[in-house]
Amino acid sequence: MPTETAGQAQAVTDERPASQPGSLERGIDILLALSAASRPVTLSQLCRSTGLPKSTAHRILGVLCSRELARRVGNAYLPGELLESMTGITRARVPGTRKAVLPYLLYLYEATRQTVNLAVPSGLEVRYVERLYGHNRVASRSDGLDRAPLHCTATGKALLAFDPKLRQELLARGAFERMTRRTITGLAGLERELAQVRRHGIAYSQEEYTEGVACVAAPVFGPGGRICMSLGVAAPAHLAPLGRLSISVRGAAQAISAVLLGS
Repeated sequence: MPTETAGQAQAVTDERPASQPGSLERGIDILLALSAASRPVTLSQLCRSTGLPKSTAHRILGVLCSRELARRVGNAYLPGELLESMTGITRARVPGTRKAVLPYLLYLYEATRQTVNLAVPSGLEVRYVERLYGHNRVASRSDGLDRAPLHCTATGKALLAFDPKLRQELLARGAFERMTRRTITGLAGLERELAQVRRHGIAYSQEEYTEGVACVAAPVFGPGGRICMSLGVAAPAHLAPLGRLSISVRGAAQAISAVLLGS
């Protein structure tokens, strides 16, 4: 029988079709697409951006979600907590933010002696990317999670009021989860509240997310005049002088905005 020469074997090898991407490459493509998106991404959008079939993308997303590298919000997907912690995705919304805002966060804590929160949107939640507090901090549901719903937190309302796309995504639900007896769960009620936030530039949550906790927050605007964060203070509801707190919070938020707009 004739033997195959080395040259012939090489020719046969070169004529073989290039191998298709494996599960690892496909998973990386999905993670890159999620990391690049500023908002939740639907399965159809992920398939368009990665070129993957829906069945394949759905299967890989299931694995990524189980490993906290992705997470599902409604019918869309976001980077998971593990991926965010490794990459610092939520902190990268405005370059140089941390250096610019920390002095004002410290000032706000010194002025109020209450828990100070800096929040960014993460899907239909707020994610607290900076928190300052003392030994007597007021306990909240968000402790240890560093995230909370948009509709029942002051920082979330401040973001919703000035971000039309974010507001549209949330209000499309029509009804919202009740966290306490004071939580606004109806669409009309929340829209009225957000209109007041836009009018006065300050948002409140009075025991709507956690019993016994009152919060005040104000929007922070970045390049282009778009809202990028919200700044809030949380205090015991029975001690919180909301009027005085709102003056300090709004002043600090305006100062941060001025720095970011000028950078």
